[in-house]
Amino acid sequence: MDIAASLAMSSTLCWREALLTAAQMKAARALVGMEQKALAEASGVSLPTIQRMEASNGTVRGVIESLTRVIAALEAAGVEFIYEGATSSGGGRGVRLRRRPD
Repeated sequence: MDIAASLAMSSTLCWREALLTAAQMKAARALVGMEQKALAEASGVSLPTIQRMEASNGTVRGVIESLTRVIAALEAAGVEFIYEGATSSGGGRGVRLRRRPD
């Protein structure tokens, strides 16, 4: 589920639960083998902004437009974010590669 869909479910999912954590952002980047510079280029967000986001404690802090651009770039690279309260066999937040159509 993408961030827009998560936020649209506001009656069942608190907006704070749909936000990205710094750990998810780093893990997502690592999962697709993307350096910070490449993520900055793919998202149109500056490298220092990416670095600040990843240095956040807990939920990523920043301008919501920048955050949604970063999430969109990672999702376009094949990442699926697992938000708090989402269905996941292990529970909790995380990231995984989206299944490719056969």
